[in-house]
Amino acid sequence: MSGKEQSESLDEMLEMDLILKAKRGDMTAFEQLVYRYDKQVLSIAARYVQTAEDAKDVYQEVFLRVYRALPKFQMKSQFSTWLFRITTNVCLSHRSKTRRHTHASLDQESDTERGYSLSEKLSGGGATEQRAESSDLALHVQHAIDSLSPKQKMVFVLKYYQGYKIREIAAMLHLSEGTVKRYLFDATKRMRTELKDTFLT
Repeated sequence: MSGKEQSESLDEMLEMDLILKAKRGDMTAFEQLVYRYDKQVLSIAARYVQTAEDAKDVYQEVFLRVYRALPKFQMKSQFSTWLFRITTNVCLSHRSKTRRHTHASLDQESDTERGYSLSEKLSGGGATEQRAESSDLALHVQHAIDSLSPKQKMVFVLKYYQGYKIREIAAMLHLSEGTVKRYLFDATKRMRTELKDTFLT
């Protein structure tokens, strides 16, 4: 067994130990589990909802649900899959309190599996070269993302902003890979329609 495999095995054992302790009510163990995944949960929430305040609300709701449900967690799936499934459910059921939002330029986000930027996938062209144009583009793109159905938006965010693979998204959302691909195809198609006057082709 390689050093990396040994490290991963030890990490899995440590996480399993934390889960078992947390299931028995050990708050220190639960806090360590939260620490392992809090950044990822907050990142997903921040991309899906409208404001930083909304993202914090989602974050708190996620870990409250995890805490309440953990004693019944049967460990039939990986803890991370179970956690992110709760995260996506909270995001999907969340109702934003305000429409104002700020997001980073889309050209900084890449399709990690294919190696080109999301804006290039949508437009078929290269990245915009001026920051002012990038900021304006990001705003148009966010409005387009907000026009997607809840499931389409979640799949789109998980794939293009979080970099998850199709099979991982399917596990999180309890969907077949084919359904995830369909949501992703429909979302990308709608995005192209929404942004047809924004991108130069």
